[in-house]
Amino acid sequence: MAITVARGFIKRGALARLMGCNLETIRYYENIAIMPEPMRTQGGHRIYGQKEQERLRFILRCRELGFSIEELRQLLSMVDSDNYTCGEVHELTQEYLQSVSAKITDLRKLERTLQTISKECAGGDAPECPIIEALYIG
Repeated sequence: MAITVARGFIKRGALARLMGCNLETIRYYENIAIMPEPMRTQGGHRIYGQKEQERLRFILRCRELGFSIEELRQLLSMVDSDNYTCGEVHELTQEYLQSVSAKITDLRKLERTLQTISKECAGGDAPECPIIEALYIG
């Protein structure tokens, strides 16, 4: 449906600037169908109303928090169906929290390992490096 740019509607470039993301990010989310196909002006420009702006803000916030595209799809599916409970969202969040906790544990292990092997390196010009050796040995 082609319409003229009405009050409250913005073009894709303006939306990207408003949300602090890349124009290609919005295009990507449309291509993978987590953002709806936008309306178009008579001139063919894509335009986004308040509802689409809020959805993109939600998507960007979830991605900022590290939700995967699949996890995001699950959340959006719940929201789009308008048939979800707080308990269902809580369960999904708890699963994600367990995943985050496991990643934090792995990152702490990585930090300790890197600190240990870094202490063994003099940082000189020699081609032999204890860090490389430690990474090969595992």
